[in-house]
Amino acid sequence: MAYKINDACVNCGTCEPDCPVGAISESGDKRVIDANACISCGTCAAECPAEAIVEE
Repeated sequence: MAYKINDACVNCGTCEPDCPVGAISESGDKRVIDANACISCGTCAAECPAEAIVEE
């Protein structure tokens, strides 16, 4: 199951460089995860200081 970023995202960008497959990008005022590219490794969720990334 892919991860997703919820409304708690503060758009800090901490998660993006840690994604091993580059599935995270900026969209508007928050980050988004491409569910088709996500390999469900959980690295982004572990790095998120706002705890805004959850498994779908």
